[in-house]
Amino acid sequence: MAGTRKPVVEVRRSQRRRRTVSAYRDGERVVVLIPDQFSRAEESEWVDRMLARLAAREARLARSDAELLARATRLIGLYLPEHMSAAAPASVRWVTNQNGRWGSCTPADRTIRISHRIQDMPDWVIDYVLLHELAHLIVPSHNAEFWSLVARYPRSERARGYLEGVAATAAVP
Repeated sequence: MAGTRKPVVEVRRSQRRRRTVSAYRDGERVVVLIPDQFSRAEESEWVDRMLARLAAREARLARSDAELLARATRLIGLYLPEHMSAAAPASVRWVTNQNGRWGSCTPADRTIRISHRIQDMPDWVIDYVLLHELAHLIVPSHNAEFWSLVARYPRSERARGYLEGVAATAAVP
């Protein structure tokens, strides 16, 4: 049962904590915070419960290529409805080999690749990057017509600022 192995768990007891239990990932291990007065049986029960909650939350956050394609289709309908066929990609997928850009598009084969680095970013940022790449299926260059298509997304300026902030922070040693 290779996929059911429990992660390394660190339990931290607190005398100040009375009833609440919380957990978070710290690298490869899970830290579970519990009240000091919990018995070993209660500790074991809560560790199992919190591991299940973390797994459920991570499953909700996992973003698939199919979900990305569905999101692209929704964005086309909302912001590029007169370009339904022109903006329809042949494929949209998450990739792990893009560290210098957020996404890329190859208009010749109608493929879009989105960097895995944005998977945990807010939905409105992912939507912006995706719409940006969809617009390249209509207008390959970054000309005025292209930017007018991207500007249809109401949060485009905010998303660009967010991404610029992330990029600037990543550049700071």
